[in-house]
Amino acid sequence: MELKATSMGKRLAQHPYNRVRLLAAGVEVSGDRHEYLIPFNQLLNIACKRGMVWGELEFLLPDEKVVRLHGTEWQETQRFFHYLQHAWQQWSEEMSEVSAEVLAALEQEILAFTQQDRWLKRSELSAVKESITRQFSALPLPLARIAEFDNCRERWEFCQQWLDQGETAIRQRNREWTSKILSDYHEFFSTVETTPLNPSQCEAVVNGEDALLVLAGAGSGKTSVLVARAGWLLKRKLAQPDQILLLAFGRQAAEEMNDRIQTRLGESAIQARTFHALALHIIREGSNKQPVISKLESDSKARRQLLIETWREQCNSKKAQASGWRQWLQDELEWEIPEGPFWQDDKLAQRIASRMERWLGLMRMHGGAQAAMIADVAEAQRDNFSKRVKLMAPLLKAWKSALKEEGAVDFSGLIHQAIAILEKGRFISPWKHILVDEFQDISPQRAALLTALRQQNKRTSLYAVGDDWQAIYRFSGAEMSLTTAFHHYFGDGDRCVLDTTYRFNERIGEIANRFVQQNPHQLRKPLNSLSKGNKKSVTLLPQEQLEALFDKLSGYAKPHERVLLLARYHHLRPSILDKAKTRWPKLQLDFMTIHASKGQQADFVIVLGLHQGRDGFPAEARESIMEQGLLPQPEDFPDAEERRLAYVAMTRARQQVWLMFDKDRPSAFVEHLRDLGVPQSRKA
Repeated sequence: MELKATSMGKRLAQHPYNRVRLLAAGVEVSGDRHEYLIPFNQLLNIACKRGMVWGELEFLLPDEKVVRLHGTEWQETQRFFHYLQHAWQQWSEEMSEVSAEVLAALEQEILAFTQQDRWLKRSELSAVKESITRQFSALPLPLARIAEFDNCRERWEFCQQWLDQGETAIRQRNREWTSKILSDYHEFFSTVETTPLNPSQCEAVVNGEDALLVLAGAGSGKTSVLVARAGWLLKRKLAQPDQILLLAFGRQAAEEMNDRIQTRLGESAIQARTFHALALHIIREGSNKQPVISKLESDSKARRQLLIETWREQCNSKKAQASGWRQWLQDELEWEIPEGPFWQDDKLAQRIASRMERWLGLMRMHGGAQAAMIADVAEAQRDNFSKRVKLMAPLLKAWKSALKEEGAVDFSGLIHQAIAILEKGRFISPWKHILVDEFQDISPQRAALLTALRQQNKRTSLYAVGDDWQAIYRFSGAEMSLTTAFHHYFGDGDRCVLDTTYRFNERIGEIANRFVQQNPHQLRKPLNSLSKGNKKSVTLLPQEQLEALFDKLSGYAKPHERVLLLARYHHLRPSILDKAKTRWPKLQLDFMTIHASKGQQADFVIVLGLHQGRDGFPAEARESIMEQGLLPQPEDFPDAEERRLAYVAMTRARQQVWLMFDKDRPSAFVEHLRDLGVPQSRKA
């Protein structure tokens, strides 16, 4: 069947198309010079319009393209339109049946995916979307028309929702699955630890993403979650014991974790290790060698002696080197250096030895050649940094020679060797699940080891438990952004928050949480307490009131209740503690640095040394160009890490915190705390 423009209509319309012909499953629109084939599977709509004299047909195509035919006799146009419309609709009905079958199969495929009794990973969503896109491209009807057909509409909308809003859909489905699982496995979550896990802990345990960051605020039960996670993997047969790797930062923490797993899960095959123990294992298995850890790593006296002797020999034999060291110590560190052969001064040598240990450690952690270290530093610092690295070069050389002579390796060398073995494929990782404790303390070097393990075994999930609010080890190479930008470094996944603390009351939590979150670089998270406390749960107190405070505490603190004194430095231990055993025999008094107190808790906490200046808190910046060049970049917020240190100090307390300050030169933190509503008492 065919429709043509009249001769007058053709002449007046001046249009490229003047004829349309119905085909088996489409139409052909043509003119004297142009021809356009429109298959029904590309046709979205047909419109029949009447002009002043003639008729007009309009064919709507994808991307808002329109093909028009003008100048046809009106009654002929109507007749052709009805015939075409009938043929097109009949074809469409037939194709809707085919489309409905395709969509039904696709819906079943998606439902089979969503109805699995497991957590659905975000990494699996792309495969679902690819399948939907592939099946949509196989539909005989144009996608824009599918919703017109009753037999297709609901299935189309279901599939389209997963395509357009897959993140939301998978999140909602996982919420529903989690709710069911927590009900079905209620007994497990109630008994896996000594006390039942709370909902946020349970949710963190069952979350099955490939890269999961569990933000565990102070006292929120992170160890319980790690133990329960290991137990959950075993209970659900997601892993065998030897496929689970638990990592801690210190030997003591690893041993405590092993004891807890043995006690709670009755499982000795899961072994928590330190990063260094892991590196040793990889080297041993991947090279058939048994690495020996250098005695220099454990013998601080021998370590310092080696550095001092090398330094003295360097200064003694080369005047330019001695001059360089003098300039470094005087101009940059602002030390008073004696005239003459200053390197012979024993007191100065001991003082600089601790600095040289740190600088050497950072150079070893970097692991690259001098040129690579220098190249990694910002251009503005490069010249000065280069001079310092060259002064350190003889010490680095002596260190390497000592290791070689001993036939041993240092801790940084261990991790570098382990990464190299993994990258060469000489060790096949057996671990499907890596669980890391205190993740906020991770350094780029240790992060590289985790990445190498996961590259080696692509199916390995990373379960990282930590708290960026308690990131206080930048000086030893920890990089907080590995936590705050976790998914940037470790791939797509999820984040869970343990939202309840079992340690401190609401008042301590309110002050500590608001104080640390004044830094916009810290991740925002809720941390609720189980008890209220009162306004005096956190109090500012002049430092001369310490003895009076002990007197007061001795009147109401119970013998089993611990009083913990915390300071920024060891040497700030108050001399009054020397007589504490006889003066207040029933007070359980302990002193430690704030750094050492991480993981500790007490009923009452006394934070000392809130003053400005030397040995103050916050501490004055004392980084040399070596730290600036080799340590992770600090945040652009004043005293960011010191603020986190204050948070750690306050959150060691269960009941009450006193912040002891110097009235004549109060710390900057005192004003910040007052602004948060912390009361100041004149007397204890």
